[in-house]
Amino acid sequence: MAFGRVYPLYVAKAERKGRTKAEVDAVIEWLTGYGADEVLRHVGEGTDMEAFFQLAPRPNPARARVRGVVCGVRVEEVEDPVMREIRILDKLVDELAKGRAMEKILRRDE
Repeated sequence: MAFGRVYPLYVAKAERKGRTKAEVDAVIEWLTGYGADEVLRHVGEGTDMEAFFQLAPRPNPARARVRGVVCGVRVEEVEDPVMREIRILDKLVDELAKGRAMEKILRRDE
């Protein structure tokens, strides 16, 4: 699946709950190291999810601390590395949409 197909869904979900595209971009930057311009480049190029995560310039080592359930799946139990990265991003966007503070979403308080 292309990253460009899910990115607008992440943004729409956040905006429906009063959050911003900039906050979604901050979450993605924290997770992958991509800046907002790089994210938009991948959206435009049709980069698939696997390549998006494999090409990430600075995967955050703190992403291993993202735990919990998203879509009925416990993030830390997902065995496939790419699917785990996708679920981590899903979880972070869910936390954003639920109104959690950015400091907590980005695991700065742990």
